[in-house]
Amino acid sequence: MNVWQLVAVGLVMLLGLLGVLVPGIPGPLIVWAGAMWWALSEKSGPAWAVLIGATALLLLNQVVKWLLPPRAPREAGAPYRTLFLAGLAGIVGFFLVPVLGCPLGAVGGLYLLERVRLGGHGEAWASTRTALRATGLSVLVELFACLLVAGAWIGVVAAG
Repeated sequence: MNVWQLVAVGLVMLLGLLGVLVPGIPGPLIVWAGAMWWALSEKSGPAWAVLIGATALLLLNQVVKWLLPPRAPREAGAPYRTLFLAGLAGIVGFFLVPVLGCPLGAVGGLYLLERVRLGGHGEAWASTRTALRATGLSVLVELFACLLVAGAWIGVVAAG
């Protein structure tokens, strides 16, 4: 693949990561489609391994999400904008501190945004816990799985 095709695949995966944070957009499917596009173009052993691993991981992600208890996002109290920005903080955190940065960035970002919105530590922490119980766990599981796929893709591309 040439550089422009790799950039296009990267943008598709980024769109999928952002799609995880926006209700109604199938983020994992978009990330998987990016991995499939790359593997079908690359046709190498590592590319096929990433595609097979991505398929297994994203299918497992769907099972785990199905097993999580359903919660209504409205009971969280945090605006969707705050949840979206917290998800972006999770994406940034994943690349700053590989793997562990995702949950740390998402939870930390949610807390900081709620602290700014509500003004105090107690209210912000209570709202953060409620939001995580209502929506965060499901989104965090899905985001983490998609970030692992994107990270594997970046690792194989960087390795050459």
